[in-house]
Amino acid sequence: MKVLVYSDDANTRAQIRLAIGRRPAADLPRVEFVECATQPAVVERLDEGGIDAVVVDGEAQPAGGLGVCRQAKDEVYDCPPVLAIIARRDDGWLATWSGADKVVGLPLDPMALATGVAELLRWRAGDRLPAL
Repeated sequence: MKVLVYSDDANTRAQIRLAIGRRPAADLPRVEFVECATQPAVVERLDEGGIDAVVVDGEAQPAGGLGVCRQAKDEVYDCPPVLAIIARRDDGWLATWSGADKVVGLPLDPMALATGVAELLRWRAGDRLPAL
């Protein structure tokens, strides 16, 4: 399964990868990460297909992860589920506006992130819908 990770910051992408791990849940196969540092790269990679879930950094610059999520949900046919990472609890409404399927706050909780990604991967596989 492939998980796309979007952030302009290489350290943030590494923290996300480490928090999720190679296997976010015992019932799922190993994941392969696809990293993108720019909004055009995300759009190009999603257009290619084959992505099972997306994790976006809401604090990315210059294109924030929530805006990238909204664009993907509006423009990508059969858009994979998206988990948004937000820095402020008050940005929850913005994550809802963006169409994010799951939201995790900062500082990153590895268990919450891995669990959220696992739920999205199961959902993509057709098992069940995620709960925000």
